[in-house]
Amino acid sequence: MKNERRRHQWQFALYAVTSFLILCMVAEKAALFGASQKGSVSAPAGSPTHFEDITGASGIHFVHCNGAFGKKWLPETMGPGVAFLDYDNDGWQDVLFVNGTAWAGHPGKHSTLALYHNNHDGTFTDVTQKAGLAVEMYGMGVAVGDYDNDGYDDIFITALGQSHLFHNNGNGTFTDVTKKAGLWGPNEFSTSAAWVDYDRDGHLDLVDANYVQWSPETDIYCALDGKTKSYCTPESYKGSSVRLWHNRGDGTFEDATQKAGLYDPTSKSLGVTVLDANQDSWPDILVSNDTQPNKLYINNGNGTFSEKGVQSGIAYSEDGIARAGMGVDAGDYDRSGYPSVLITNFSNQMLALYHNERNGLFVDEAPRSDVGHASLLTLGFGCFFFDYDLDGWLDIYVANGHIEGAIERVQPRVRYAEPPHLFHNLGDGKFKEVTARAGASFATPRVARGAAYGDINNDGALDLAVATNAGPAALFGNTGTKNHSLRIKLIGTKSNRDGIGAVVQVTAGNDTQSEMLRSGSSYLSSSELVLTFGLAGHTQVDAVEVRWPSGQTDHLKNIAADQIVTVKENQGAIATKALVKR
Repeated sequence: MKNERRRHQWQFALYAVTSFLILCMVAEKAALFGASQKGSVSAPAGSPTHFEDITGASGIHFVHCNGAFGKKWLPETMGPGVAFLDYDNDGWQDVLFVNGTAWAGHPGKHSTLALYHNNHDGTFTDVTQKAGLAVEMYGMGVAVGDYDNDGYDDIFITALGQSHLFHNNGNGTFTDVTKKAGLWGPNEFSTSAAWVDYDRDGHLDLVDANYVQWSPETDIYCALDGKTKSYCTPESYKGSSVRLWHNRGDGTFEDATQKAGLYDPTSKSLGVTVLDANQDSWPDILVSNDTQPNKLYINNGNGTFSEKGVQSGIAYSEDGIARAGMGVDAGDYDRSGYPSVLITNFSNQMLALYHNERNGLFVDEAPRSDVGHASLLTLGFGCFFFDYDLDGWLDIYVANGHIEGAIERVQPRVRYAEPPHLFHNLGDGKFKEVTARAGASFATPRVARGAAYGDINNDGALDLAVATNAGPAALFGNTGTKNHSLRIKLIGTKSNRDGIGAVVQVTAGNDTQSEMLRSGSSYLSSSELVLTFGLAGHTQVDAVEVRWPSGQTDHLKNIAADQIVTVKENQGAIATKALVKR
């Protein structure tokens, strides 16, 4: 046993040394490419947007429980996630927070999921008990989607042990249908999840990422200083495959992981996003792995996938190293018509910003940009592309926070609680960090994990929810921008009811942008299932094209800005509603 402990202590020390060497190499590379001076957070002129901390005023008082009691068990470092969803179809985004719980034999305060109903006046009411979601589990992540096409979004909660599927009853309550749906049984360390209609049969399937094989009985002793127990890296544990659950269309699911070609027990997966990497109209799946190569599963269009992580350039860093991938998102940040990829990594490894070269290859632009240089020392989790200032270009948000509270003892420049990153898209393929200009409370250091965006007050600007590990959640209201926007809500008929997988293209003047409606992404989290397009100064959209998963294409013309437009498959716009004036 002593030899085993020494071996893992040596692994942890080697990991720290390797990270330091990577930091040196990347810093040198950033200098060679003329990266901006470290710590630069000045905003471009004319960027007035602020994120105001409205947590207390909104009535949200959620605090995450990770059950920590001194043993430094690996799952304590990982959660939690958060989701925006309109569970009662009243047109206002509600908020769901995932929670952990106390460990067996170490009783603590009762902790469950927390669902907050939007009161339409800037406040929220805790309706967890009323909704039937006061369920205790060691929860991790959340994915939102209408798996049975009844018009009400359901909730899948990933967990350490048994994950859970909650069916939306359409009356403000949910029922746990995990066993009935055929999802009961796999006791795994599940992390992020996403709904995806991978075979385009009109029914949402589920991809569920799994981390490592861990239990209290198999916990391994690791130490930063060789004396005091610390949290081990995932290298100390065996991996676990993602799972792909195929929706049979009758309310039940079957495990299609091996049949579809996704089975890989070497993976240590934390993030999952859906994208159409090659623009062939079939949804692909990207999985970010921790200390293992990232995986890009290209959809073959016949119910199977081919793994192309290495061939595409996404598997490793530019230095050929499998980094500690955490959160992941995809977005067309340069308006090329192809989605690029954002992956958060461990401290000393920088963010990855893989640009889609439109030929099957991705190139990491982070080392040559502010995105890489500004993120050298931070440890990122939640992340996404979103247009925070509504100028028509996708920006980047990253939630940061280390896993080890004593990290400063061995790496003095790295902090446990860290400020987020907010990168403004300059419109020329480059980004500028503007975190400090977005507000003092927004830039406050946190031990952040999951993060999501949604428009909580229907003013057309995207607000943020951030979950912290063993700490209070935060809700940030987006204020200040004067730009216009258009929000699009989809209703599928032949396609899945949410329209997940549909691609919407918006043209205003000479500006054309496109987004795919996706479930999941970020880290353990789900953003709203409504698409928001920033229009800058445009007061009208000339054309909207909706390409549905079924193959149907709908066209809209001459749509006024500052509205939410509901588009029904094969019928076009069936409802419009003016946004609340900012």
